Amino acid sequence: MKRIGNINEISDEFIWKDRIGLITKELGTSTGSQKLYVNMDSVPPKGYSTKYHSHSQQEEFFYIISGNGILRLNNKETAVSQGDFLSKPAGENIAHTFYNSGEEPLVILDIGTKEKEDTCYYPDEDIYLHKSNGKNNAFRGTSFLKEWVSDPNE
Repeated sequence: MKRIGNINEISDEFIWKDRIGLITKELGTSTGSQKLYVNMDSVPPKGYSTKYHSHSQQEEFFYIISGNGILRLNNKETAVSQGDFLSKPAGENIAHTFYNSGEEPLVILDIGTKEKEDTCYYPDEDIYLHKSNGKNNAFRGTSFLKEWVSDPNE
């Protein structure tokens, strides 16, 4: 695997795009990172970086490279711009998303731990995305089994 990369020469297999122009470049994966992901996200004007969510196991760090936007963090909105950064420890129910309120792309360096097991919670939709053994399963909070117990003799 390539160990030195260049942001302008990253292979298409490491670039993800959505229908409105959000672009994620997987810098870490493209150069062989195994325990950390390092992404460069370019959020178009009036776009979101991700759905509002939190992680049970994945720790994240964000650095605003350029642009202006709004960080929604635990239902509080804060303006962010070039040079701002924050850490988001895992397992503390700290939900987040970035919204590009500016006229230019909001470019974010997004670094975090790669976790084999993680549950993302999307509070706006009451959806859980459980990641385990390479599989993703999504379910609503209202579909929890309230009568089930782990006791083998029940």
